[in-house]
Amino acid sequence: MILALNAAWEVLGDAQRRAEHDRRLAGSGGSGTARSAAAGRAARRASAEAAQGDADLLAWLQQVYAPIDRLLGQVINPFPAQLRALSADPYDDGLMEAFCTYLEQSQSRLQKVDALYRSLPAPASARAFSLSLYHCLSQVQDAVTELERYTMGYVDGYLRDGREMLREAKARRSRLQEERRRLEI
Repeated sequence: MILALNAAWEVLGDAQRRAEHDRRLAGSGGSGTARSAAAGRAARRASAEAAQGDADLLAWLQQVYAPIDRLLGQVINPFPAQLRALSADPYDDGLMEAFCTYLEQSQSRLQKVDALYRSLPAPASARAFSLSLYHCLSQVQDAVTELERYTMGYVDGYLRDGREMLREAKARRSRLQEERRRLEI
């Protein structure tokens, strides 16, 4: 359909080719006029659908992606400072309590992110983008779970895994932000 529309656009956009096309249609007894009108209607319908698709994408980006990105940033960005503070003495009750508070706040934010993600389905044009966003969310959720396990038993493997997952989630979030900037809406 797109190829047919593009071909029609090329003919109709060039005055000389359009005049030739009209002469040919006039010579064929008008049956081409009905086809031309149908092609025009199809082109207008496709244009309206494209405009609606852009509007849906913009709404999804504003209502779902932007708040999710902000909330994920509030979980990912403070982590290095939280880890540095905790690493001064992981057995200090005050430091561990501050780290646990950060994890609780992170869980609360991730619940909001999950609700936002499910609130509005992604438009067809953003399915791959939405899937990548979901993977980022999953990585952050898994990281926070690993970090919570660390606080229960001080097993360094949980801390290392959580830190690595957050590092990967941060990189994925950066790629998502770059891709968002490339969208021309």
